[in-house]
Order: sequence, then C-alpha cells, then structure tokens
Amino acid sequence: MKAAEIVGLLAEPERLRVLSALVLGARSASAVATATGLGAREVGRALQRLQAGGLVDGSLAVRVEVIKDAAIAAAPPGGADPDVADEVVGRFVRDGRLLSMPAHDTKRRQVLEFLVQSFEPGRRFPEREVDAVLRAWTEGGGVDHVTVRRYLVDHGLLAREGGDYWRIGGWVDVSA
Repeated sequence: MKAAEIVGLLAEPERLRVLSALVLGARSASAVATATGLGAREVGRALQRLQAGGLVDGSLAVRVEVIKDAAIAAAPPGGADPDVADEVVGRFVRDGRLLSMPAHDTKRRQVLEFLVQSFEPGRRFPEREVDAVLRAWTEGGGVDHVTVRRYLVDHGLLAREGGDYWRIGGWVDVSA
C-alpha cells in the first residue's frame, strides 16, 4: 500500500475517527461507536472501508506495519541528509537557543522541523504549554515565540483549534 492510498483512506473524518478509536484500544464496533460518537451505520461503513483498504484486520487491530512500510517507501531516497540539516540548524540554534530564523524558506523549514521535535506526536497541547516550550527556545534570541508558533502552523508542522495545538508534521522515526 502506498502512502497516498493511506492518506486517501483517512481523508474522510469518520474513517479517521474510527481508526483513532481503534488505535486507542476499541476492539468492537460498539466500542468504536461509543468512543467516536458516530452511529452504527457510519462505524460499519468506515470499518468496512478500512478493512478493505488493508489498514485494519479482521479482529479490528490496526495494521501499523502497513503504515510504517508506506512511510518508509515514501521517504526521500536516502532520507534527509542529516549533515546538511545539522549544519543549517547549527547556524541558527546554539546551546539550546534559537538565535534567529533563516530568511530562506528551505532553511527555515529545516529549523522548524528541528524545533517541532519538542512536541510529542499524537498529543494536544494548550497554547500556554506551546508558548512555554517555544519561549525556552527563543529566550535571548532574535525571534519571539509567537513568530515561531505562527511559522510552525503556517508550515504545516502544528495545527490549532480552540486554543489547542498538536503536531501534524515533521520527521518521526518509524523504523524503531
């Protein structure tokens, strides 16, 4: 299965909610309905599609290996060049502080992908927590935490809704 196919399967909010409930431990259609607030018919259709697509097996377990394999196959050849990324980040981050933000978009993206590693994937953070983490990075530097937060959202690395933020981008090690 290709990464684009997985994204297509999860593009419908109902299927994404059902898969999330399964990841969090629901093991029956009724448990999924309770966890998601969806009706039995919606849950049934979503489960059928996820199973037909190969993301969920007959016992309603998520086939994580399918997702990992697709992520590995979709990665750039040889992955990101860690030497180049480390060199770029090293110019802008020293002693745990963000000194300034690169003007060049590609370099800015590398620095932002480094910074977003401070946020655990799959967890929602209230704005005050995001600000506290980013203040620690920006204290004494040439850029403020609000600007960094805005860049993280604009670059698709953090999402926000109702005062909560969560990580939606950046590299995650799926080989472990």
